[in-house]
Formats: sequence, C-alpha cells, structure tokens
Amino acid sequence: MHKTDIEWADYTWNPLTGCLHKCAYCYAERLTKRFSGDIRVNLTVKEPEQFKGVYILNEPFRGSNGQLNNFPYGFLPTYHKYRLKWLDELNMGANIFVGSMADVFGEWVPEEIIKEIFDTCKKHPQHNYLFLTKNPKRYIELAKRGLLPEDKNMWYGTSVPTQETQYFFSDKHNCFISIEPLLAEFDTGTIDKNVDWVIIGAETGQRKAKVIPKKEWVDYIVAECDSKEIPVFMKDSLISIVGEENMRTDCPPGIANVRPAKELQSRRYDECFYCKKQQLMTNMVCLMYKRKRRGPQKKLCYVCEDCFKEEFGGVESEETQLQNDK
Repeated sequence: MHKTDIEWADYTWNPLTGCLHKCAYCYAERLTKRFSGDIRVNLTVKEPEQFKGVYILNEPFRGSNGQLNNFPYGFLPTYHKYRLKWLDELNMGANIFVGSMADVFGEWVPEEIIKEIFDTCKKHPQHNYLFLTKNPKRYIELAKRGLLPEDKNMWYGTSVPTQETQYFFSDKHNCFISIEPLLAEFDTGTIDKNVDWVIIGAETGQRKAKVIPKKEWVDYIVAECDSKEIPVFMKDSLISIVGEENMRTDCPPGIANVRPAKELQSRRYDECFYCKKQQLMTNMVCLMYKRKRRGPQKKLCYVCEDCFKEEFGGVESEETQLQNDK
C-alpha cells in the first residue's frame, strides 16, 4: 500500500502488476523497466510459480544481491499474493486505486485471482476501491454471471483515450471513465448518462508522438457532463491547458474530494531555469551533471520543453536526461 500523488486517490494497491496491452504511452511499463533489473537473472534466483500464465509471488522477491525487487519479471503479469494482507494495515477509510501498475481485468488474468482481490476488498468495507481497465468486456462478462460486486464502495472505471473506445456503464454499479490521456476531440453524445464520474487528464512523459490536447476538447467534455449532471475531475496535467482558474475537481457522492497536500504539491512542481514558469516536473526536462565521468549524476535544474528545444535543439546527451517518472 503506497500513498499516491494521483489526484483522485489516497493510496495505490497493486496485488497485481504487469500488463499485455502494449500502450505506447504507458507510464507503468516505463517505470517497471527502470526498476526490474535483469529479468533473466531474476528467473534463475528462484524458479517462479505460475498460474494460468501469471507469475505468482507468495512473498516479496529478493534478488541475488538480497535487495527487494517489486518488478522481478518486468511488465509480465505478476500476482503479488502477499500484498492481499496490506489492507489489514489501513484502518481509516480511503480512496484506493487498485492496480495502478496493471490491468486487473485483462483477458490474461485468471478469474480466480480477480475473485481473491474482490474477497479481500469485501473484508475491508471502510474503503472505496477504484478499478481501471482497458478491457471493459470483462466487467460485462462478470456482471452477467453475478460476479461483479454491486457494493457502493466498488467503482469500475474504463480508460477512454478516444471517443471510439468502448466503456462500461451500468445502473447497478458505480461506473466512471478516465479520459487520460485525452488523445482526440469527443463528439456530443459520447458519454452515457449512466456514467457516474468523468476524469480527464493529458498525456505526461516525453514520448515523441505525445499528444497535447486542446482546451476546446476539454471544454466540450465538461459541457456534456454538466448537461447530464456528471461530476468532472481534471488532473493537474491540464492546468497549463485550461488554466488553473478553470480546473474542476468535482467528485460523486461517496468519493471524498481528494487533493494532494501542499507539501506534496511542492514536490511535484518546479520552475523552468530559463523562463521561470512553474510546471509539473513530469512535463519538463531534468538537466543532470557529473563531476566525474564514472561518478553519480546529480540534478542541475528543470527546463520546460519549449526552452529545452530553443537552448539545446531537443537533443538529449549523456549529461541531459529526460525526467519520465509519472
């Protein structure tokens, strides 16, 4: 269980990690590649248990050096069964994002694992559990068989980057859509009235084909949601697009209106060394330096993308690294 700077949640809980969707803009895959180490070596440390194609960890994984590794098998689907006990440590009710580093409802996830996660949630009813998938068909299949809990603290979200993306909505379940990253304009009538919440965010990171949404795209979605009385929550990645004065952080009944603490906000923003504008660190370039060729790298400053292109031509050198952490 980890506190998170995801604006609409208090904690992330990842009993399952890894995904097979292969989304080009996936922050989770980038993160696991940084910290997984050599997967081939990890596979030799201890022969991994598998269940229907998913790696099973009954206890935290320690590498050959004795250090903990949260992603020993990279972004391959991995069930961290020991993490089911983590909810026992959290007594006060919270908004918990389940599976921020996975798709719990991917076709490759055995139904038995999904059921164990649901059962664990039911044992701790004081929390709100928010799921997010790119495979809403799994919600529908489970619901038809009476296996998708209808509890009021269970929230089933679908990632909807474009209006062509199918999503789950129901009058018996709490449903939301996460339009993040917003990759294109949405037409009127795209959002069903049975959607209980809409979250909007822009793509982060430094992907070459990164899409920067237009303000009118956001305004159009907000107008439609307002006409259907659907709460809208904008992520901080939209501040530079819509302006801070136009930000919306509406939440549906039952979901606390969560915003990051001020000290957390200060750790997420910095000013550009050249133009002095405040921006999210994840949307800027972090310039690094070394005192010695083989010495450790240290942060020099942050530079916004426009100034980086103007001053350095957009070229990344050994001493200049892109800050890709979400």
